[in-house]
Amino acid sequence: MTRFVVVTGTSTDVGKTIVTAALATVLPGRVLVVKPVQTGAADDPGDAATVARLAGVDVLTFTTLDEPLAPDTAARRAGVDVPRVAAHAARVREEAAGYDVVVVEGAGGLLVRLDADGGTLLDLAADLTATHPDTSVVLVCAAGLGTLNHSELTVGALRSRGLDAAGLVIGSWPAEPGLAERCNRDDLPRVTGVPLVGVLPAGAGVLSPASFTAAAPDWLDLPR
Repeated sequence: MTRFVVVTGTSTDVGKTIVTAALATVLPGRVLVVKPVQTGAADDPGDAATVARLAGVDVLTFTTLDEPLAPDTAARRAGVDVPRVAAHAARVREEAAGYDVVVVEGAGGLLVRLDADGGTLLDLAADLTATHPDTSVVLVCAAGLGTLNHSELTVGALRSRGLDAAGLVIGSWPAEPGLAERCNRDDLPRVTGVPLVGVLPAGAGVLSPASFTAAAPDWLDLPR
């Protein structure tokens, strides 16, 4: 049976796309990466293109919106009706045929609204889990100040729906970490009750594909 891995973050710009690419290189079997909603498409080739370049796996983006805003806001401003989260979940299952793993990357944080009905990535993860109980959620977090609060809140939101994070990944670790970063690395698993399963160095996304795929196994220790 296909395994689903949902990648979310404590906020935007915490490194979800680069972590998604790293996961796609280390998870066994044939991997598909899905981005249900991509915003900011007018000025950016998109997260799926970055994953394809770094990991060399198949990628799909279901819905693209031009403005770099929350998906429901971008859709309302564009006057378009985007698919509901349930439709995205159904399509993820449909596209999973022939793949061993499907990695689903969210937009922004866990509770960012993906559709006009208020559906979120949390709803999508719950929908997938209903038919595939082994669905995993990976939470990408920042290294610096504020990350303990953001991470604990996100884990709490997951648990409120009967879900949990399989692991935390620090999406961008500075070359010269300060006191806050060093303490947070120790404290994140303690305050959330979720293991830290990966730390990606800052700038990992600018590596060549060959260097990226060679280094990714050293950055992640996610149960296979």
